[in-house]
Amino acid sequence: MNLFNHFREIVVAIIDDLKAEGVLPADLETTRVSVEPSRDAIHGEITSNAAMVLSKPVGINPRELAASISNRLKKLETVTETEIAGPGFINMRLTPAFWHARLAEILTSGPAYGNSRLGAGEAVNVEYVSANPTGPLHVAHARGAVVGDVLANLLTKAGFAVTKEYYINDAGAQVDTLACSTYLRYREALGEDIAEIPEGLYPGDYLKSVGEALAERDGEKWLSAPKTEWLHEFREFAVTRMMEIIKADLARLGVVHEVFTSERALIEAGAVDAVLEQLQKSGLIYTGTLNPPKGKNPDDWEPRPQTLFRATEFGDDTDRPLMKSDGSWTYFSNDIANHRDKYRRGFKRMIDIWGADHGGYVKRMKAATEAVTGGEGELIIKLCQMVHLKKGGEPIRMSKRAGTFITLRDLIEEVGKDVVRFMMLTRKNDSQMEFDLEKALEQSQDNPVFYVQYAHARCRSVLRNASDGFEPVEITPSALAEAKLNRLDDPAELELIRMMAGWPSLVESAAEAHEPHRVAYFMNDIATLYHALWNKGKDNSRLRFIHDDDRDLTLARLAMVQAVATVIASGLDVFGVAPVEELR
Repeated sequence: MNLFNHFREIVVAIIDDLKAEGVLPADLETTRVSVEPSRDAIHGEITSNAAMVLSKPVGINPRELAASISNRLKKLETVTETEIAGPGFINMRLTPAFWHARLAEILTSGPAYGNSRLGAGEAVNVEYVSANPTGPLHVAHARGAVVGDVLANLLTKAGFAVTKEYYINDAGAQVDTLACSTYLRYREALGEDIAEIPEGLYPGDYLKSVGEALAERDGEKWLSAPKTEWLHEFREFAVTRMMEIIKADLARLGVVHEVFTSERALIEAGAVDAVLEQLQKSGLIYTGTLNPPKGKNPDDWEPRPQTLFRATEFGDDTDRPLMKSDGSWTYFSNDIANHRDKYRRGFKRMIDIWGADHGGYVKRMKAATEAVTGGEGELIIKLCQMVHLKKGGEPIRMSKRAGTFITLRDLIEEVGKDVVRFMMLTRKNDSQMEFDLEKALEQSQDNPVFYVQYAHARCRSVLRNASDGFEPVEITPSALAEAKLNRLDDPAELELIRMMAGWPSLVESAAEAHEPHRVAYFMNDIATLYHALWNKGKDNSRLRFIHDDDRDLTLARLAMVQAVATVIASGLDVFGVAPVEELR
C-alpha cells in the first residue's frame, strides 16, 4: 500500500461528499490535492494541502475549509488526532494499529513489497552506456551503467514494461581509427616492430589480443594489401571483439542489455534517409547558413550553405545541421534515426543516460524526437557527472592496459560489483562524485554500502539466534505476520515501522522523478533507525529483540526484524546488489 495515496483518496472522497452536500462546487478540481509525510513528526505523521489548494477557487478561508475536512478525518478508525497548522495544512496522527497492519503487510508481501501498478505496463525504453566500441569501458561509464540499470529496475518495480538498450556507435571516423589501430597491432603480432603508436591511433594494450586473433586467423593475408581492401574487414572484426569485451565487463557489473542497436545497421537499412524524407515532407528541413557559434572569432568562421533542421521550432537555441560538407550524415541525423526507430518499435517514452559532456546536445535531441514522433514521443535525458577516482584521498593514475583511463574492470576487481553499484547511487546523477577505493571498503558508519549491508546482516543474525528457541515454522515471515504486533509500542519501534511503510511511496516517487539515488538515501535511513534500536537494546534490556520470558513480545520484535531485512533486501534488489547474511 502506498499509504499517502491511500489517505489522499480518503481526503478526495471527503471533498466529494462536501460537493454532494453543496458546501463545495461540483466542478471543483482536486488534482493538486496531496498527502505527504509531515516535515515534523511532532505535529503528526502525514499532512494534506487540500484546504490550501482548494480555498482560493471556492472563496473559503483555508483554515475554515481545513476544519470541515479535519472534522471528518477525525471519525476514521485509523486517525487518532488531527491538527490545523499554519495557513491551513491538515496534520494527522495515525493509530498504532494502522502501523502494525503495515508491518504485517511487509511480511506477507515478502520481496514483492513496494511493487506498484503505477506504470500500468507502459513500454519504456532505457538506453544507457552506449559507449563507442573503440576501447574498454572506464570509470565514467560505470556511473552511467549503474544509473541506467538501476533506473530500469526501479521503473520495472513501479509497474512499467522496461527494455534495456545499448546503442552501438559503429559508424563514423572513430571506428575507422579503431580499424587502423587494430591493423597496427596485427602487424605487431606478425613480428613487426611498430615502435611508438602514431598520433591519432588508440594506444591501449587491449588491442593487442585483437590484432593477434586476426593474425592467427588470416596469417599474412593483409600485410601487403591496400587499405581499401582490409579496412572493412578490420573494422567489422574489431567492433565485434570490442563489443564482446564491453558486454563481458558489463556482465561483471551485473548489467545485461536486452537490445543492441547498431548505428551502421540503421544507416544501411535506410533509416536516416527515411528521417530526411519525413522531415522534408513536414517542412522542417531547409538550406541555410548558420551564424558563428558564440565566442567564435568571425575571422575564423566560414559561413556556407547547409542542410538544416528547424530545431528552433521545438525549443532549441538554433537550427541544426543534418549533413556534413562531404555529403555524409552528421551524428545528429543518425541519432534522430535511432530515436525514430525506438518510437516505431512502440516506445513513446524514451530515457537516455548520457555523460555530462553531452549537455549541449540535449535540446536538439529532444526537439528532433518531438518532430519525428509528431509530438507523441517523450525523450528524457539524464546527465551523469564525472567520477573522480581516488585511493586514500590521492587521485589514481591511468591504467596501462587502457592507455588513457581507469577501466571498469579494474574498478570491479578492486572493490567488487556490489560496492560499485551501490556507491554510484550515493549521489544524484548530475552531482560530481569522488569515489575513494579505501573508503568504499572500510567497515564504518561513513561507508553507506557497509552501513546498509550491516543492518541486513544484523537482522539475519537475530533471526538465526532466535531459531534456537522457536520452532522454524514460528519464525517464517508468514507466521510472524500473525504475531501480537500490538506489543510493539515503543516510539523507536513505531518510528522504524513508519519508515518501512514508506517504501511503496518511495518506489513510486523515485520512479516518477527518475531518481534512483533516492533508494540509497532511503536504505540508509532504514539502516540508521535499525542500528539505533539495536544500540538502545544494548543499553536497555527492555528493548532487546529476544526475551526468554516473554514469547509474544519476542515474536513481535522478530516480526519487526524480519520486516527490516525484507525492506532492505527489496531495496538492494532494485540496486542489483545481493544482501549479505553476515559480515566478517
